[in-house]
Amino acid sequence: MYSVMVKGHMMIAHSFTGEMFGPAQKLHGATYVAEVEFRSPTLDANGVVVDIGRAEQVVESIFASLSYRNLDDESEFKGHNTTTEFLSRVVFDRVAAAIAAGELGRPPGDVQSLRVTLHESHVASASYEGAIRAS
Repeated sequence: MYSVMVKGHMMIAHSFTGEMFGPAQKLHGATYVAEVEFRSPTLDANGVVVDIGRAEQVVESIFASLSYRNLDDESEFKGHNTTTEFLSRVVFDRVAAAIAAGELGRPPGDVQSLRVTLHESHVASASYEGAIRAS
């Protein structure tokens, strides 16, 4: 399996519900360093998994749509703790939609899996990975 990974970052504010979160129940900020890995068993005619430039643009656009926002105020996240794990799935789903729309320079189905890792500090990160369904 071949893979290509691009990095980016996003800065958000949020709070959590539940005693287990202690002081994080209060509004706080987080800066995530993110890695998005695209995987394919084959290379395209140009010898790449995906066009890295397009991948960077798609990922940056997704991060920009989340950055500098209080996620507690976003209707799509109401009723959810926007944990690092939860947000890695949000980014995964958005990147998968871009792949399905052909925004990465390969036909849907060529990129077979994806892994999104959000690093919330130098010692902690969370990931979501899975198969990409061809539309």
